Amino acid sequence: MPVTNKDILHWLQRSTQVLHENNAFLTQLDSAIGDADHGSNMDRGFSAVITKISGMQEADIGTLLKTVGTTLVSTVGGASGPLYGTAFLRAGMATAGKQHLEGAEIVAMFEAAVEGIKARGKAQAGEKTMLDAFIPALEAGKQAQLEQVPVTELLQRMAGSAESGMKATIDLLATKGRASYLGERSIGHQDPGATSSWLILQALADTVAS
Repeated sequence: MPVTNKDILHWLQRSTQVLHENNAFLTQLDSAIGDADHGSNMDRGFSAVITKISGMQEADIGTLLKTVGTTLVSTVGGASGPLYGTAFLRAGMATAGKQHLEGAEIVAMFEAAVEGIKARGKAQAGEKTMLDAFIPALEAGKQAQLEQVPVTELLQRMAGSAESGMKATIDLLATKGRASYLGERSIGHQDPGATSSWLILQALADTVAS
């Protein structure tokens, strides 16, 4: 069962709700190693996304995702806006003109997003960033695609690996972004960007499963 443009719309709506519900939690995480604004930034950005995509029910998936990207760049403060914005813009480019996505196209979409984040943030895995959720998710997606599992299972595997990667950031030393200023004191704290990345991936898996 492919992921349709309607699924993508529902995913964005669910992500907005989940990020709103976790605003305080993300801010709490960010207050320990950042500027204490990740929750409010993501909440504000995705609220703007929902306003922007209202009336776009017939838009193709690429157009939807590129609209998300440009909206996040213009409304989300700090590093999150450019990073998430670039991720969605690259995902939109990878899905241009498509009304539905099969497993291989979903993996390609996330691969484009991850490469965009790497390029924009000059970051790699293991540096206590959102990539520590996204990269394990992408690797799980590639493996699931090789095994030709259903799309619903592929997405659940991706979300599960993102969650594991997110939890693993607790023990990592931050070497990128605001958290890197803390040096050794960044160890012992879960990365807020990896957390919001997992929330968004889990929202996609839940949307398609339902």
